[in-house]
Amino acid sequence: MKLICGLGNPGLKYRDTRHNIGYLVIDSFAKINKPIKSSDQVVLLKPRQFMNNSGVVIKQAVKKLNVPLKDILVVCDDVNLELGIIRFRAGGSAGGHNGLKSIIETLGTDGFNRLRIGIGAAAGNKALRDYVLSVFERDEKQLLREAVDKAALAIKVWAGEGIEAAMNKFNTKNSTTKRGEPD
Repeated sequence: MKLICGLGNPGLKYRDTRHNIGYLVIDSFAKINKPIKSSDQVVLLKPRQFMNNSGVVIKQAVKKLNVPLKDILVVCDDVNLELGIIRFRAGGSAGGHNGLKSIIETLGTDGFNRLRIGIGAAAGNKALRDYVLSVFERDEKQLLREAVDKAALAIKVWAGEGIEAAMNKFNTKNSTTKRGEPD
């Protein structure tokens, strides 16, 4: 069984914000893989807690489904990656992301897989909180759609072939790698 968790904040107020890219990816994955057969044993989860409390819901799901850490994938935004860049990671720190911090604290480990989607850094003096809770600009929306679709396809590779195959195929070496193309 695979547990794929997209992070975001509930409610219409946050629906189109940068911080909700995890929700968008889960929706895209579900749409392109519909219907998901029960034999696939893939569970999609969009915690309906606020980002900072994501760990509570994820821990409940992990316990109920008895999912090993290697079969958990958390999809979230990352301000340290350019918009459109996706990167898999097998474990690691929260990197300042409050949703990941909540999950690490609640599970008591950082040994779960992540798929981080670049949302770019805030320009000027904009506070990080305000930036991640802002909507994407009009000129960013095409790149956003491409990143979300690419991430949904990448999840399929992760689910079928594992984290190493997904990292090899989709992680970029640096920010100058041409967007939309795996290394």
